[in-house]
Amino acid sequence: MAADRARMAPSGRSRSARPPAPKVAAPPLGPLELLDAPIGRSGLPGAAALARTGRRLGIARVRDLLFRVPRRYEDLREMRRIAELAALPDGELVSARVRVGELRVEASFRRRVQRTVARLEDETGSLDATWFGRRFIEHRLKTGDAIVVSGKLRRFGYRMTLDNPEFQADDGAALLHAGRIVPVYRLTAGLTANSLRRAVRAALDRTAGAFPEYLDASLRAEAGVVGIGEALEEAHYPTTFERRDAALRRLAFDELLALQVGMVGRRRARVGEHGRAVAVSDAQDRAIRAALEASLSAKVGRPARLTVDQAAAVEAVRADLGRPTPMLRLLQGDVGSGKTAVAAWALAATASAGRQGAILAPTDLLARQHQRTIAELLAPLNIGVELLTGSMKAADANRTRDLLASGQAGVVVGTHALISESVRFADLGLAVIDEQHRFGVEQRAALEAKGGTLPHVLLMTATPIPRTLGQVLYADLDVTDIRTPPEGRVAIRTGIRSFGDLDGTWQRVRDEAKTGGRTFVVVPLIVPAEAADGDGMGLDLFGLPDETVIESTAVAAEAEAARLAELLAPLRIGLVHGRLRPAVRDLEMARFRDGKLDVLVGTTVVEVGVDIPEATMMIIESADRFGLAQLHQLRGRVGRGRRESFCVLVSDAEDETARARLAAIRDERDGFALAEKDWELRREGDVLGFEQSGLPALRVASLQREGHRTLAVTARGVAESLLDEQGRMRPGHGALEAELGTGWLSSVARGEAEFRA
Repeated sequence: MAADRARMAPSGRSRSARPPAPKVAAPPLGPLELLDAPIGRSGLPGAAALARTGRRLGIARVRDLLFRVPRRYEDLREMRRIAELAALPDGELVSARVRVGELRVEASFRRRVQRTVARLEDETGSLDATWFGRRFIEHRLKTGDAIVVSGKLRRFGYRMTLDNPEFQADDGAALLHAGRIVPVYRLTAGLTANSLRRAVRAALDRTAGAFPEYLDASLRAEAGVVGIGEALEEAHYPTTFERRDAALRRLAFDELLALQVGMVGRRRARVGEHGRAVAVSDAQDRAIRAALEASLSAKVGRPARLTVDQAAAVEAVRADLGRPTPMLRLLQGDVGSGKTAVAAWALAATASAGRQGAILAPTDLLARQHQRTIAELLAPLNIGVELLTGSMKAADANRTRDLLASGQAGVVVGTHALISESVRFADLGLAVIDEQHRFGVEQRAALEAKGGTLPHVLLMTATPIPRTLGQVLYADLDVTDIRTPPEGRVAIRTGIRSFGDLDGTWQRVRDEAKTGGRTFVVVPLIVPAEAADGDGMGLDLFGLPDETVIESTAVAAEAEAARLAELLAPLRIGLVHGRLRPAVRDLEMARFRDGKLDVLVGTTVVEVGVDIPEATMMIIESADRFGLAQLHQLRGRVGRGRRESFCVLVSDAEDETARARLAAIRDERDGFALAEKDWELRREGDVLGFEQSGLPALRVASLQREGHRTLAVTARGVAESLLDEQGRMRPGHGALEAELGTGWLSSVARGEAEFRA
């Protein structure tokens, strides 16, 4: 027994047992393999952190990292001596080669936040560099270290300091964070600027021009752009601003080309498709118009006719329906301009021809609202309107599906439930997509596929697109504008108030409630301060997980609802936000609509489609944080009845642009004019928002820039030459086709809003 114990290792294993085989490091990936490697297995510096946080930034593979273009650049090329800094203004960005003298950690004036202070020296003098709350700095710096440092110069009397500067060892290695044109990226919680720069630099070095060129030389020459390898290098680490501009021009052209290839391809493919005409005689047209006008007159209590714009839209739709080539028309109209009446005419015409029409709405509440409205409009024609949503009882949903399959239902309104596999149409002739930006290309195609032949499609949006932008984005659509509001529409009085000047506003809410008026109170997008990127460059909302934004905004909405319940007691206060289940949210909206609530506090879930004639007040808190199109949409939730209505924009913003935007919404009622104004003041991504426009995420191209609009025209010509008459890529462009199919340009080519860039 003793001998046995002697033969045992301290771990309890026999001495004769084999030790575990040593781990063999995997061979490094080749350049092409590395491009498609998952970030977590790439071997890049900081790969583990990138794997954890990359999802929020749309980074899954190394190639994704290469196309996360900096949001801006800082010119830190000029190296200064410390003595020269005395003549520079406060806030100047400076770079210097220095040596670290004393290093200390001490308490700061910020509660519970320590600061690390390094004394920086050169032969001409010294100054302090201070980092707040960054204890890791003391482990990265040692007394005597030679470093290159860059940061903002701050003055406190005669004393100078650098606040939270970037630095790296002055050891002859390539400068990344200081002493050059430095890229500044969008970040997210858990990812630092330094680590992202190191990862990008390593990815560029290890792929070293291996990224496959997907534009042949003749196309690059036609567009006047550089190669993709040079573009990626100079976009991230430019040697000069001129070369940076050339790099970004190439990437912008590629995005615009992808956009145009997608639109030209879809347009040509659709022209080549054969559908079935829906012929509408003059007598049928007159009968449908008369029925619509009778219903509208009954609703408003006086004679009502289609407006000039509505009549013109009906004529355009009638002409489209009469052709065998399937219609693809966008009907864009201001809030309350009467788009639904035009859609009702098209649905009635289709049903009268013995075929079926469907209208797809983004929410259960909006679908039910449309079903009631369209049923009322078509009642004089004895055309029934069915409903199909996910919240319906199984027996009711099955009944609707049976009616659709048998052809007995001429018109149906529904949500995503309409595109489920269980739904069959006997003969779908028309698909109307309301708030079309809420649906992707694939969802629209799923509804179109329900028809035996390709149905006619009418898209609708209440968010007008600026004319210049529309010329590029809607090149694959026929577009009809409805600008003239129906007669008798109540004007909405709009005012701007500070948070400290709301006593009169809340009294107006109480007074409105006494006479049956109802009030919306909208809170803005709220992002917790701790989610900021921490590099002093500002908060990146799109670098946060959706659940973080939704949770924080929901908490803010709940807090405001609780505050108003006390302030406005005994008024009945409701609450809606993105954290609620859709069914619960719709139920709360229905309570507000039915008069069981006086005030509804919510986020922008109340923005589109809610039609409550008794709603007379819209109060938008921190209104400066919304785009003009969104503010106009929110304002359009009131003034839908016969009572005077009010919109109050609450803001303490002092920024000149923010104040100009609020003044524009106060003074302007025309949504088309507001779209143009917002176009002047903000980039198109801010004007439209992916939730509002469906605009694909353009990371580099900006159609607000004249040079990029010229590029878009060039891209259109190139796209026309690349595609055949059926909208397919001509032979010889396989690399471009692959990049458009699965590469960084794929979502733009599909015409869909990808991860928010």
